[in-house]
Amino acid sequence: MKEYKISINGHEYTVCINSVNGNQASVNVNGTDYQVTIPAAGAPVPAAAPVNPVSPVASAPAAPAPAAAPAAAGAGTVLAPLPGVVLSIPVKVGDSVGASDPVVILEAMKMENAIPAGRAGKVIAINVKEGDSVLEGAVLVTLG
Repeated sequence: MKEYKISINGHEYTVCINSVNGNQASVNVNGTDYQVTIPAAGAPVPAAAPVNPVSPVASAPAAPAPAAAPAAAGAGTVLAPLPGVVLSIPVKVGDSVGASDPVVILEAMKMENAIPAGRAGKVIAINVKEGDSVLEGAVLVTLG
């Protein structure tokens, strides 16, 4: 296992390469496991789905990507607007939420950030758990 400390846009990340099999790799970024595909030389770099034991739903890009656009109205997902650690999840699957209702409390730069649902709906999946490190653009909650 190789471990690297990298800095992207002023944010520090610990990246561990657990294994590589052909063009597939198992990596860990700040405590979150990801399965990634290594593109052929010259090919664009795709995002990867994390391995999330709580939910089979993909919840984050493999590495910090360019600023992810906020979830569009009706898109059904609540994205992390910045990298951080999940402090609490004040909703549960089945709850109805309004657009301004907080669905995740995220700690970033020693500040608590209440992440709102962004639209009214019903919580159909929670894609993170308390203590998870998430990257910007990670899917936190899925709304129906």
